[in-house]
Amino acid sequence: MQALFGLLAISAAAVVHVGTLRQGHSARSFSPRMQFGSHQSGAAPATPWSIKSVSPDGALVQRVEGKTRKTWKFSDLSKDRVQVALASEGRPINSDVQLWLGPDWTPFTLKAYTEDGKIRPIMTVVGTRNKAAMVEVRNVGEFEFPFSAAANYAQGAMATVPVDLPACTPGERVDGGALRSFSLDSATEQVEVVLKTDGRQLNARIELLNGPNNAKQTYEVFTNNGDLNSLCVAFHTPDPATTVRIVNCAPVEFPCQIHIKESGPGGAASPQALAAAVAVPGAARAQAAQVDGPTMR
Repeated sequence: MQALFGLLAISAAAVVHVGTLRQGHSARSFSPRMQFGSHQSGAAPATPWSIKSVSPDGALVQRVEGKTRKTWKFSDLSKDRVQVALASEGRPINSDVQLWLGPDWTPFTLKAYTEDGKIRPIMTVVGTRNKAAMVEVRNVGEFEFPFSAAANYAQGAMATVPVDLPACTPGERVDGGALRSFSLDSATEQVEVVLKTDGRQLNARIELLNGPNNAKQTYEVFTNNGDLNSLCVAFHTPDPATTVRIVNCAPVEFPCQIHIKESGPGGAASPQALAAAVAVPGAARAQAAQVDGPTMR
């Protein structure tokens, strides 16, 4: 009998020992995977275009759930540029950005999509035409894909980007129905794009491609005046072999001009951009004092 109890005790100790070994082996095998996953998560670098720069204290940041909208009101007639930024925690963003002037006039509409709102946030500058305006951001995606949005008057150099960028970069004409593609340098971390016309309508689409027809981010704009409401956007380009493709969706009677500026590490401009740089007369003028700041609804 004692021998039987001894055998049972030895068997139980062996089972406990094997279980401990298996537990330790599982912990060791899963630890590298967890460490590897932490290195995969990344965020877009902080730039003057980012949502943190639009609202440094977070007071103007609003969470936009799927199938809902948020608005920001602007009443300062001395300013004509509003900066808008949208970001998420890594989920896609499918949104509509509209400029409202008066009760029933929408002169500017922008459809913006990004595959990853953390790595490639939506960043744009919208002209208000020196009028009392309201900016609406609508989440076209499902309720599982919320995002954060902020809008504020553009400050400092950001207020003159739609003017400075065309002045310091050579433009390329794109007729209606045509497209242009630009392969970016592998060292490029951010690219700024301005599309404008001579006052005629602007109906165009900008795509950030990584691979054949693999659109990571897109902007599609329509405005009745491509001079007062030029499309001014920025892309983060964390992937190599990236291409910017611009499609003029308007008829042949409505051409537009493309201006592109690439920035490398630390925001340094490419040598081509530095060689083409010229003095900008309006860049040094003082900014008007803010009379009425934006209010959210």
